[in-house]
Parts: sequence; structure tokens; C-alpha cells
Amino acid sequence: MEGMKVTAAGYDFKPAQAAMQRYVDNDLLSGISWAVLSGRDLVDVNCVGWADKEAQTPLRVDHIFRVFSNTKLITSCAALLLHEEGKLKLDDPIEKFIPQLGNRKVLRPGATSIDDTEPAKSSITVRHLLSHSSGLSYGFFDPGTVIFKSLNERGVHDINKTLAQMVDVLADLPLVYHPGTSWEYSLATDVTARLIEVISGQSFDRFIKARILDPLGMVDTGFVVPQKDQDRLVAYYAGADIMEPMKPGLTRTDNAPFPGAYLRPVARLNGGGGLVSTLSDMVALIRSLLPGGPTLLKPETIALMMSNQLPEGQWIRFANLGEQPGKAFSLAGGLILKPGPFDHADAAGELYWGGVAGTQWWISPKRNMAGVMMAQRQMAFVHPFSFEFKRLAYDALGQGRKAA
Repeated sequence: MEGMKVTAAGYDFKPAQAAMQRYVDNDLLSGISWAVLSGRDLVDVNCVGWADKEAQTPLRVDHIFRVFSNTKLITSCAALLLHEEGKLKLDDPIEKFIPQLGNRKVLRPGATSIDDTEPAKSSITVRHLLSHSSGLSYGFFDPGTVIFKSLNERGVHDINKTLAQMVDVLADLPLVYHPGTSWEYSLATDVTARLIEVISGQSFDRFIKARILDPLGMVDTGFVVPQKDQDRLVAYYAGADIMEPMKPGLTRTDNAPFPGAYLRPVARLNGGGGLVSTLSDMVALIRSLLPGGPTLLKPETIALMMSNQLPEGQWIRFANLGEQPGKAFSLAGGLILKPGPFDHADAAGELYWGGVAGTQWWISPKRNMAGVMMAQRQMAFVHPFSFEFKRLAYDALGQGRKAA
């Protein structure tokens, strides 16, 4: 496809291709596509496996994926466009724009009731929302907690509720920690999407289409797959055992996250995880954040976006995975400050994130490289394939540069 041609030769991605083919052959992934950039030049673009395993439809770069939390990068960019225009400041309190989110209450440590609260010591700011340090929760990853129960009982994820109605639900519930004092992955990006609606006077989908998707030529990215393109939507699979990611076996789950998802419009325009996209569209977005050509945001805004927003020594953590030492958070994704055992040794400074179904992106300013991976397997955000591919991609670029 136009814009997806390899323009810089001399890099050996055969080990990466063989590794990804192994995941397909072992029935761990139905298929995976990827693109790797050195600077703004594509050095490898490839697809292995199937868009539809049962129909044996080979995966192509124009196939459409449920990208889930890749959506968050677009939402962060949208907020930062408004920041550049002076329409919001990062340290503005949220109640300046959404009054019902002011005067928050916070659950006391060890609270067993949703009413066991104390007044928040400070307001939620835009910076807190973008860095997931607001005190909001998600209602996905911590079943059994007071806040999980309350969020889900009140239908916070109801696709028939607008972003404004979602905010009304959140307004009646406490935070799980005082703003700016901890980190928890949350609905904060969906609140940011509502913030963008309030400030711009446009629906979130119209704003991102006019300001990001259309200018970058991201023609296949949106909240709904048009009927004419639904044959390009890849099949969605679940692994054999969520606790054993390397156990072979895939089960088709096209009705996840709900029947008819992405095939018809719904009220909720999830800024945190509602978009579909393609490999080529995601490459266009990532390239627009790299130096050496036209960028979506000003260079100083991109530098700000990629800077750590957490206090020294504070790391991201997930209820089911625990703390991830060495990994902090920026205004747009995770930030590797100290590479861990599964990261490439040269990954320090890498900005990264992705979706729960295995669509991932990363930017490494230190190595002047970036990449996108697209897979479609439930709970694949931290599946071994992504770590292995990234390590091999770092190696391929390092060896290619040495050879040059």
C-alpha cells in the first residue's frame, strides 16, 4: 500500500519473521503484522498468518484491527493539540471544564464500603488524567474491590451511555487515592475524551477525525467499520488459558467485547479503547510524532508528551501483574527508564503502549527507531510475542547500522 513501502534496506528481519511464524504455527496467534522504522524510514513491513484462521484468509497490511488502548495515544494527542492552542493547561483543575468532577472524595485505605471516604487533598488536573495519576479506577482489573463493584453496578462501561453520562456516574463515586500520589490504569483517558468534547464543542469522533485522522490520512481508523469494509475486520481469538499464555489453542470470540462490536454505531465514544485501525494507519500516526519531517504536534510538545510524569521511584502497576519496576508513565504511554528482564538492554527511554488484544506501538528516541505490531488475541498486552519481537527488532537495527 502507498506509504508502506520499505525505503531503507540492509536490515535482517528474518529472525523476527521466523519467531512470529512460530507463534502462528504453535496456535498462539492467528496472525501478526508489523512495521519497523529507522528514523521515519520503513525498514521492515511484514505479515504472517491469517486474518481469519478458519477461512484461511492471509493477513494483509490493510486488515482492520480492534486496537483498544492504542486509542489512548490519539486521545492524548487530541488533548495536546488543545494545549498548544492555549485552550487547556496541563495543571488546570478538571472542574474548570467539568464541574461535577470537582470536590472529590477518596476511599480511605482499607475501605470496605463505598461510603468510607475522606475529602480529596487536591483537584484532579489534566496532567493527572493523561498520566493515569488522577485517582480514578477502571473497573476491569481488580474484581472483588469496592470500586470495581460500584463502577460496574452503575454501568460505567455501558456502550449505550455517552461520555457525558459516564462522567455523571464517576461524579457520584470516590477516587481510590489522592490525585497525584499514585498510579492506576483507569477511565481517565475516557474522561479526557469528554474534556475534549467540552472544550472543542464537537463530539470526540468528529474532533479526532478533523484534527488527526484526516490530516494524517488515517482512512480506516474510527469507532465503526463501514459495511463495505467489514470483510477486512480480522477475526478475534482467545487463548487456551489466560494464566498460561504459551499454552497452544485459540478460540474464536468475534462477539467480544460485545455482540456486533464495531459493526454499528454506539453512544460511547471510548477515548480509552474504542477505535479500530490498520497497520498502515498506525504507522502514519507514529511517524507523525517522529523528527525529520512534518509532525502532528510541535517538537517541544512531543518532548513534553514523552517525559516522565511520575515521581522518582514510582512505577506503573497492574492489579494482576503487580508493580513493574523501571517502567514509568508519560502523557501518552509507558516509559522505560530501566529496561527489565524481558526488554532489550538498549530500551531505556522507550515510549510504548498498546491494546489488550495485542496491538502495540513503541518509539525509541535513543535508537532513533519506532515500531507497530498488530495481533488479535484477548489479553495479549503483555504476551511473550511482543517482548520477543521488540528485542529482535532492536537487534536487527543495531546489526544493520553496524554493517553500514
